[in-house]
Amino acid sequence: MPSELMYQLALTRIPLIGDVIIKKLLEHFSSAESIFKAKKNDLERIMNIGSIRAGALKSFNDFAGIEAEINFLDRYKIKPLFCTDSGYPRRLLECYDTPAMLYYKGNTDLNSLKMVSIVGTRKPSAYGVMLTEKLVNDFKEAGIIIVSGLAYGIDVIAHASALKAGIPTIGVLAHGLDRIYPPVHKGIAAQMVENGGLLTDFPSGTLPDKQNFPRRNRIVAGLCDVTIVVESSTKGGSLITADLANGYNRDVCCFPGRTTDLLSEGCNWLIRQNKAALITSAAEVLEMMGWNERSRHIKKISHTLFPVLTEAERGLLDILQERSPRHLEEFYSITAFSGSQIANAMFGLEMQQLVKRLPGQMYELM
Repeated sequence: MPSELMYQLALTRIPLIGDVIIKKLLEHFSSAESIFKAKKNDLERIMNIGSIRAGALKSFNDFAGIEAEINFLDRYKIKPLFCTDSGYPRRLLECYDTPAMLYYKGNTDLNSLKMVSIVGTRKPSAYGVMLTEKLVNDFKEAGIIIVSGLAYGIDVIAHASALKAGIPTIGVLAHGLDRIYPPVHKGIAAQMVENGGLLTDFPSGTLPDKQNFPRRNRIVAGLCDVTIVVESSTKGGSLITADLANGYNRDVCCFPGRTTDLLSEGCNWLIRQNKAALITSAAEVLEMMGWNERSRHIKKISHTLFPVLTEAERGLLDILQERSPRHLEEFYSITAFSGSQIANAMFGLEMQQLVKRLPGQMYELM
């Protein structure tokens, strides 16, 4: 009999049934198995997904192929993470186009408190290489996880610098985990599995086709608290990643460059359009994110000015001290407070001007 994992994997293989529809289906059905066992009329009526999609779902029968995928995952110790699993990255759940299934090979927690993506051009200048190496090395004592796309240029320099500094680093891939692209990065990819990991939403057998890279970039952006662009022209994956990060209400930072440098045009444009904060060092990133000792001290002092906070209010503030902003759904998943307690606590914190509500049900410390 097919297992729940087999049904989960099968959901991701059905034509016309994408990540958004899968999540909508899961809002109405208790499991992937119950979706497959639902009547076609119920699928059409409950989800209004249309007869073609419902028919494609009901006619799926390639469970032999799914079993082969599970054998591949077991053989190479790859962990499948469905969007309902406890180990699935919480930050990605805040994104509307969350991948329904991820494949992960590594030893680092994908829900670590501080995660930073570093992206940039595939052909950096000597200055860009130096900036990336120094940036990563200066994060050494901050407890940060470095994320990038394992591509040529800034990506692989960020990964290599992290490994050299002993910082866990995660590479997000635009293909299945049965290969590494570019092949020259196989050695560093193997090291990353030992101190970090490799992550993708593509099953085995998927080639690194051009259309897969923007899809890869949405994970790079959504997985992290902040995206840092080191060097970039006005076109390319780095600006796509920065735009996605903005759309997910994530922070974006850029190193500025001379107006005559082509590799700085993209960074300067992001700063000029107020789509990225200008930074010149790792210390400025830590300050902006509230990750250094000074920022934490300031926040703790400010909270002592309000001694009449309720237990729920103090609990939510403690969570926001670890990372801000956060999506409202996170408080439901990581606290034992009821929905009404969280709603009342958030209202109270807003009234005391300790918390600010942002678009998309996001909340941040004032």
